Amino acid sequence: MASVSISNVFKNFGKSPIIKGVSIDIEDAEFVVLVGPSGCGKSTLLRMIAGLEEIGAGEIRIGERVVNNMPPKERDIAMVFQNYALYPHMTVKDNMAFSLMLAKESAQSIEERISKASKILALDSLLDRFPRQLSGGQRQRVAMGRAIVRDPQVFLFDEPLSNLDANLRVLMRTEIKELHQRLQTTSIYVTHDQIEAMTMADKIVVMRDGRVEQTGTPLQLYDLPDNQFVAGFIGSPSMNFLPGIIKGGQVILNSGDSLPIPTSAAADEGRAVNYGVRPEHLSVCQTGEGITNQVIVVEPTGAETQVFSKVAGQQITSVFRERHTFRPGETLHLMPDKARAHLFDQASGQRIKASP
Repeated sequence: MASVSISNVFKNFGKSPIIKGVSIDIEDAEFVVLVGPSGCGKSTLLRMIAGLEEIGAGEIRIGERVVNNMPPKERDIAMVFQNYALYPHMTVKDNMAFSLMLAKESAQSIEERISKASKILALDSLLDRFPRQLSGGQRQRVAMGRAIVRDPQVFLFDEPLSNLDANLRVLMRTEIKELHQRLQTTSIYVTHDQIEAMTMADKIVVMRDGRVEQTGTPLQLYDLPDNQFVAGFIGSPSMNFLPGIIKGGQVILNSGDSLPIPTSAAADEGRAVNYGVRPEHLSVCQTGEGITNQVIVVEPTGAETQVFSKVAGQQITSVFRERHTFRPGETLHLMPDKARAHLFDQASGQRIKASP
């Protein structure tokens, strides 16, 4: 196993900068998820670690070795792709054995490794089938099995679940996480799905426009986002942002409603801010308090109820565990939990923190 260190890495495609000075430290046996919107550079960064893209500047280390100019086959990594990348004319067993045959492993070693991987991934009954005879989930397990048999220092996953249906994605992400807990191999996983990131990662790296916005555990990013982008990207439904101004020790929203300044924030009089509150941190309050808004749509899901409403022309989302009978057009008064709300500077988007 090995740690991975990415130090001030840059990458251009032509004259267009794609990776703009990224630095990330990944510890041995850690499961790290690179997450961000399409085009943020996360897959390019993964391919640079794999050796499939050249590094423009900076340094990448796997263990103690600088791998900038090292070919992929010498980096001791295994990559699982979005489209499975299985050989259609080979059986499952032959697909899993192929890289070991190229490495001139003995027949006994190949047989032992395939047997071990197939048991871990429940592929024993599928070894003689061809990829066309498998479901999407089975193909993805074969792709992971092909990676496992190599016993690499690092696993790289490039959006491996994006071609699967919703139910299968849930099952497969559990399998991948369980696999990591069993093998304890350093893993770097790329996705644009923040639910995958939250549920699977030991550490999340949020990227935007070729830069790292924030790195931390899932709950660190959820509870203490550094800026409005991270706050809005992590969490589903996403955080509500209500524009306002600090006045008289309160936040006066553009709607005219007034809210208490969050516990975690302190702001100067007259500062333009966005009041950030997650949907589950809103509660119903009395008339004349909190945010006055009009119910648009109510979506009961059984375990909870999502309510979409509007205040001053802006839609906000609230989530309640309690059963409510709200009706479209009804006026609703909501109060944020000031211990869990945040203030963001309107100009920079940075979270405003309380004075030490």
